[in-house]
Amino acid sequence: MTAPSALSPRFSPAARRLVAGAAALATAVSAGLVTALPARADQATPAVVDSTVHDGRYLSLTFDDGPDPVSTPALLAVLKKHHVKATFCLWGDHVQQHPEVVRQIAADGHRLCNHTMHHDDMAGWDADAIRQDLEQTSAAIRAAVPGVRIDYFRAPYGSWGRTPEVAAELGMQPLGWRLTVGDWAPPGTAELVRRIEEGVTPGAVVLLHDGGGDRSQTVEAVDQVIPRLQAEGWRFDKPARRG
Repeated sequence: MTAPSALSPRFSPAARRLVAGAAALATAVSAGLVTALPARADQATPAVVDSTVHDGRYLSLTFDDGPDPVSTPALLAVLKKHHVKATFCLWGDHVQQHPEVVRQIAADGHRLCNHTMHHDDMAGWDADAIRQDLEQTSAAIRAAVPGVRIDYFRAPYGSWGRTPEVAAELGMQPLGWRLTVGDWAPPGTAELVRRIEEGVTPGAVVLLHDGGGDRSQTVEAVDQVIPRLQAEGWRFDKPARRG
């Protein structure tokens, strides 16, 4: 059936405008003049973010390689005491070993980050292998906490390779850092506090560890440094969700 002309007197002025607009859109599409709709504000991109959502004296605490059955609950208690939310980058093998700790992280309102299944260096991996690993890791996290949001992905060792594109396709923003304080080789609590205080800059994502070894110094340093930074006017924020 042939559609009536947009100028037909049988149609009201509003209907004629609607038909004319549809015809114009169809013409633009066929001519290649219409581009894709802009990305949603929270849609992941392949850009690696290392900053907070807000500008100014904000920082974001992130913790890698957990969950750990000792250090992570101790750290959660510290964060709760100081009313601070953080981001936990979860190692899939550890998630499967300690799902109850993942549930505690989520129950306390912290953000979750996919840190791969086995903490492999993925710099040379192809996209299919990366996707399989990231999906397996996310599945392990959601087996512990069904339906939980996993907003971020962090590549082990900062070896990104093709992981940012794959992570973004899976809805996870690649999460880097602006400050790392070397707590994987514990230098002493006081030294960690000094490195954080002297190294933090406005909008920085800070990389620390709650897993992969004895992290008692990190837990103690976080307990000490949070109130010091708060007294200096710093606030704790979440990492940006778009690059």
